[in-house]
Amino acid sequence: MLSYCVMHCPKSHTLIFFLTLIILPCTIFALSGSWQLLQRNVGISAMHMQLLSNDRVIMFDRTNFGPSNLSLPPNNCRHNPQDEYLPVDCTAHSAEYNTLTNSIRPLSIITDTWCSSGAVLSNGQLLQTGGYKDGERVVRTFQPNCSTDDCDWEEIPNVLLQHRWYASDHILPDGSVIILGGRRVFNYEFFPKTPSTSTLTPFPFLREVNDRGVENNLYPFMFLNIDGNLFVFDNNRAVLFNYKTNEVVRTYPTVPGGDPRNYPSTGSAVLLPLKKLETGDRVEAEAEAEAEAEVLICGGARRGAYEEAIRGQFLPALNSCARMKINDPNPTWSMETMPMPRTMGDMVVLPNGDVLIINGAQSGSAGWELGRDPALNPIIYHPDNVVGSRFEVTNPSTIPRMYHSCAILLRDGRVLVGGSNPHQFYNFTNVLFPTDLRLEAFLPPYMDPTLSSLRPNISSVGSSTEIKYGKILKVKFTIEGVVNLASIKVTMVRPSFNTHSFSMNQRLLVLTNTTAVKQSSQGRFQLKVKTPESSNIAPPGYYMLFVVHQNVPSHGIWVQIM
Repeated sequence: MLSYCVMHCPKSHTLIFFLTLIILPCTIFALSGSWQLLQRNVGISAMHMQLLSNDRVIMFDRTNFGPSNLSLPPNNCRHNPQDEYLPVDCTAHSAEYNTLTNSIRPLSIITDTWCSSGAVLSNGQLLQTGGYKDGERVVRTFQPNCSTDDCDWEEIPNVLLQHRWYASDHILPDGSVIILGGRRVFNYEFFPKTPSTSTLTPFPFLREVNDRGVENNLYPFMFLNIDGNLFVFDNNRAVLFNYKTNEVVRTYPTVPGGDPRNYPSTGSAVLLPLKKLETGDRVEAEAEAEAEAEVLICGGARRGAYEEAIRGQFLPALNSCARMKINDPNPTWSMETMPMPRTMGDMVVLPNGDVLIINGAQSGSAGWELGRDPALNPIIYHPDNVVGSRFEVTNPSTIPRMYHSCAILLRDGRVLVGGSNPHQFYNFTNVLFPTDLRLEAFLPPYMDPTLSSLRPNISSVGSSTEIKYGKILKVKFTIEGVVNLASIKVTMVRPSFNTHSFSMNQRLLVLTNTTAVKQSSQGRFQLKVKTPESSNIAPPGYYMLFVVHQNVPSHGIWVQIM
């Protein structure tokens, strides 16, 4: 294994490998990737983030901790007698960030969105659910495609049947959203409400994994499996769940070591890229069964770390990742070791199928002022590499991103990073980690200028950006440099709702394709791909479509699958 690690890294880093061999024998210390400071003061701390199909990012914090640094328009103050700190508030607690113009617009939220959840509906509308106290049963919507440029939140009280604080949302194959769990809530419900979905359904698994009164089962990790069931992970255990019949259809092994991974331990999790296998003329159900679905869970705080941090002792975070093929006949967790420990980290699936692990702390726990030792170096996980050579350490940020920080993928391939408010209020001085209102972007190694000649440029996708299931799609693109046709692939990424180190609804699909055909001497190419077979594979809605060449993705374009 030593020869593999040294052979696949720059010669200038060989000495680093020998120096770190005993501890990190196969970590790639390429120290690539770069950072951009986008905004020095966006006015709010981005506790929640969602990219919409108009290339705007909606971000918001909580409302019950006093004024922010972003003013609302005149005569638009927030009046809420239930707010214990500021019943009349003329500052914003939500903002719209325009990724194309690098500009901020304040938005209005009345009820408290603290530690809430969300998803984007199939029509592109943002659904945001729950929060704290006066916001715990509220549903809020944001329409990105209104006729003017002054779209704002619409708040609908008492839609939710149960208070939802620290719950998780997931879009379903029929376009509805399941809202699961929350603090001391062991059931689920759906949106929109219909005669058949207007009741609460118990989910005993959430109560079973509640960890000795310390709630390591908040913000459960939830992914739609390719068979239409839900994979739900909480604390250190997982089940495959049929939400239609309220049945657990499969119970998975406990993660080795038994340490908790959900809030306040706060690891992170992703569904690894879904790769459809060649299916020929097989029926849809058989085709879905031949795709692989793998879950990767990384980091977290070890058992007892939350209680120890409250007492002033900050234990090292977990440095392990657990990976499992959830549809195997006998699924087991495969354990890997990260180059550094991390809790409160965010995991972002990149357009080329790699996974970025970013933000967080190396010791302590989630919670007010309970994290220490910022994890400044992002790590890239290469899922297709052999075991032992999957982790790549990249260039660090200079900004600690601790409790209540966020990271999401943008259409141009950058990762937007914001937030960090590890205090009960906006504390900018006299604290170890001040509240941070800066917004920055991490540029993964594939955005290095030396790779620009390899980058595809999409010129068209079929005749419309509205696509259907199981159809052939013609993707036309150009590449300036030398082309390796065999390396080209097309991916679709669903933008996620990110909060508290979990990106809800995050999903990347690798489309089945034929070999690209060169159409002219000017580097023009055409590739035929097959769109996802069903909404079990790709729930309806907006996705970013990318062409990837030699691991370098194009800028994405928006498509809507219905």
